[in-house]
Amino acid sequence: MFEQLEGGPPLREPTAAAPVRRRSGAGATGTGGPPGWPQGVPPPGSVGWEHRAVAWLLDHCPPDYRLYPAWRRHPVALAWLAVRHLDAQLEAMRSSYREVRVALVDDVGPEGVVQVLADLECEGVRLVAARRSAGLLLDAFRGLEFVPRL
Repeated sequence: MFEQLEGGPPLREPTAAAPVRRRSGAGATGTGGPPGWPQGVPPPGSVGWEHRAVAWLLDHCPPDYRLYPAWRRHPVALAWLAVRHLDAQLEAMRSSYREVRVALVDDVGPEGVVQVLADLECEGVRLVAARRSAGLLLDAFRGLEFVPRL
């Protein structure tokens, strides 16, 4: 569940509780980066891309991460931490998805379990996309370049 497909965020069957985002077949995002590049972050080499990337990364980390000046001074460290943080969140979502039927059925009933499962699925899809974006930012901060495939 919540596995990454090559070329962008995962696609899944629509459910009543979870709308589906469609992926473009163009092979790159509208921002000029590779598929999965975060929206609102200009591609590497653009003026001010690092500041926007740091802001995006901080938005995907716990709020207290904003208190540490070293992570703004060394954005590669922030990207590295964000990737690990998102990996941990994904593991928590996967674990919750596996256990929710037994752990909560007495508390929320079968209908509630179905709703919680749908919400966990949506959050898992969002986290997979954010993890891909954070990984791409980490690669960019390390100086790796995206070369589009034909």
